[in-house]
Amino acid sequence: MKLDILAFGAHPDDVELGCGGTIAKEIKNGKTVGIIDLTRGELGTRGTAATRKQEATNAAKILGVSVRENLGFADGFFINNKQHQLEIIKMIRKYQPEIVLCNAIDDRHIDHGKGSKLVSDACFLSGLIKIETEVEGKLQKQWRPKQVYHYIQWKNIEPDFVVDISGYIDTKMESVLAYSTQFFDAKSKEPETPISSKNFTDSVDYRARDLGRLIGVKHAEGYTTERYAAVSSLFDLK
Repeated sequence: MKLDILAFGAHPDDVELGCGGTIAKEIKNGKTVGIIDLTRGELGTRGTAATRKQEATNAAKILGVSVRENLGFADGFFINNKQHQLEIIKMIRKYQPEIVLCNAIDDRHIDHGKGSKLVSDACFLSGLIKIETEVEGKLQKQWRPKQVYHYIQWKNIEPDFVVDISGYIDTKMESVLAYSTQFFDAKSKEPETPISSKNFTDSVDYRARDLGRLIGVKHAEGYTTERYAAVSSLFDLK
């Protein structure tokens, strides 16, 4: 299955928090999108790997993505090496996305920056013909995405560009709150974490509103890019 966009997250819920609105909008516009989670989030203070799996399935249905896979890397301990790169290369060649979205280049959680660099490196290596990979006994063809963009997470990194997600914030928030073990629940008896507060949940919305304010729309999501963002005409800029 060829996808237009393949979004990677170090943990289930990273994609929803970082680019859920963009994904919902692109799917509504007819694009095909998939999600690859690197880990099961098994080290998370709240919930379990099993609950996160079910929550990720529910969130994927809310967003309407075509496919969601989990690579089962070790939460907190995966590294950017050949073994992990090859597993991601297999996913890139399997789905042949034009665009890859991945974790923030620098963030509070160590897996986010690691995951960002790991996916970015794999995107480049996936285009090399002399790197051979197989899936289900079939040799894969090389494939390099046209663009790699990094969504913004905990830290308020200055975006290189923003995407207008007006009209899609409700879908984004619904997909985020599908992770009921992770985020604010006044009745929960689980330990508190930096992302379980009401302030954090509210911040997902008010960050989108603030980025939207800066470009004159209701809501937006920000991204950084590894190379210059190009347009064919000044009139393509809004």
